[in-house]
Amino acid sequence: MNGLDLIPAPTRAVPHPGEGFVLDETTRLTAGPGTGSAGPWLRAVLGAATGLPLGPGEPGPDDRAAAGSVELRLDPALPAEGYRLTVRQDGALLLGGGPAGVFWGAQTLRQLLGSDAFRRAPLRRGPWTLPAVEIEDAPRFGWRGMMLDVARHFMPKEGVLRYLDLLAAHKLNVLHLHLTDDQGWRIDIRRYPKLTEVGAWRSRTRYGHRASPLWDERPHGGYYTQDDLREIVAYAADRHITVVPEIDIPGHSQAAIAAYPELGNTDVVDTSALTVWDDWGVSPHVLAPTDAVLRFYEHVLEEVLELFPGQFVHIGGDECPKDQWRASATAQARIKELGLAGEDELQSWFIRHFDRWLADRGRRLIGWDEILEGGLADGAAVSSWRGYAGGVSAALAGHDVVMCPEQQVYLDHRQAPGDQEPMPIGFVRTLEDVYRFEPVPPQLTGGHAERVLGAQANVWTEVMESAQRVDYQVFPRLAAFCEVVWSRGLSAPAERDLAGFQGRMTAHYGRLDALGVAYRPADGPLPWQRRPVPEHMTTGQLGRPIDGPPPIV
Repeated sequence: MNGLDLIPAPTRAVPHPGEGFVLDETTRLTAGPGTGSAGPWLRAVLGAATGLPLGPGEPGPDDRAAAGSVELRLDPALPAEGYRLTVRQDGALLLGGGPAGVFWGAQTLRQLLGSDAFRRAPLRRGPWTLPAVEIEDAPRFGWRGMMLDVARHFMPKEGVLRYLDLLAAHKLNVLHLHLTDDQGWRIDIRRYPKLTEVGAWRSRTRYGHRASPLWDERPHGGYYTQDDLREIVAYAADRHITVVPEIDIPGHSQAAIAAYPELGNTDVVDTSALTVWDDWGVSPHVLAPTDAVLRFYEHVLEEVLELFPGQFVHIGGDECPKDQWRASATAQARIKELGLAGEDELQSWFIRHFDRWLADRGRRLIGWDEILEGGLADGAAVSSWRGYAGGVSAALAGHDVVMCPEQQVYLDHRQAPGDQEPMPIGFVRTLEDVYRFEPVPPQLTGGHAERVLGAQANVWTEVMESAQRVDYQVFPRLAAFCEVVWSRGLSAPAERDLAGFQGRMTAHYGRLDALGVAYRPADGPLPWQRRPVPEHMTTGQLGRPIDGPPPIV
């Protein structure tokens, strides 16, 4: 890396002779036609951090920036998300294959200026020096994402906007926003106001994982207005990030059923007595397979499509218990009417219906790998979370895949063994483990490998009750993940230089500090990041999480 300490690692970086380009009060920042939001964004963040005006200037000659300028231009010979950054002593020229390429190059330029370039006000007068270098770079995958679960613990709008900035700083381009679940409904739907009036609030919350005896007795909730979501989507678009909404169907629906009891299997349970779930795990309460339920969710999705212009809509499709359907005369009659083999195919019928419905409107369905059960819907893409197997099967059958296996990239899982980690659940997955993650398994080659759109790291929030807690789980592991999905030269774990990555992380921790990220330090949690027993919790006999790590407190 020639001492540049860039994360993610670029494809090629060649130092130039000389002392680099010094930015000062006379430096100009010029953005050419078609470069999109990169110029205004770079002027805003660097202007805030350096105090320099960085006013516009005139373009330079074809092969270099005007003297004393940082210049942004398009070069259609480069990949759409690719860029070439050339820094000489008299200026810096950033070329991008498209607006996104220019923007990712601008992220690299910011890193080259040092960690203080990530602050919101200047700490010093300068000098601000870009090292003399030529960098050429483009991403390995088109889908480089993070799934943020705001259903289990609500994250206010400002927190989501902050995470969009953090994703952009790591050249990630998809935010999968998990908006509905048993424990909360977080999107305002005009036609069905009870979804947020009732479904966005629960009376209390289990503190810890499913075996924990602790309860937070405070009510919890919140939701995004439609204008909030329009703002989030627009903010993301300026950063070349697509927001993929998730509306869970047909399982993980207790909050919706609590708001509108007729959505549930009313011939099996008294759904009028249901409340928003205060526990974790998989609720037995699932949607009834009726035409009325289909119409209800079509109406919901009509409003979702108004808010989210991206190609994909995630409909969940995971962890749908079939017990109520087995006991329901209505469900069994629907199975017979449709000539289905059983409850698995009934779930597939749900998914296929919304696959066709979305396709008719120019969109694509994506769901968790359970949508493979009972037959995969035509045109659907798969989020492979239960290991690689579902993704391999889907790709071999000609379907697109986003790899997010629980065993590798679930960032809610603990980062180290022992009793210091807050709320230890799941597997131990260290920074090094995430760095060795490979999105394309060896079973997929040639055209089948090309079905892997990319990967995402999933951030489930059952045990993340605050923004600081989310930061702790996400960082620094998201930095390792971003390099895996971006860096073309690291397409096999054996090609990855772990020691080199850890060395570059030394500089990257300074950037995270400047951004105010409450990450997990390399040598373990700080005292205030360890497991407390808050005074507002009720306690009983201490238990162990389901997979048997040390006690929860």
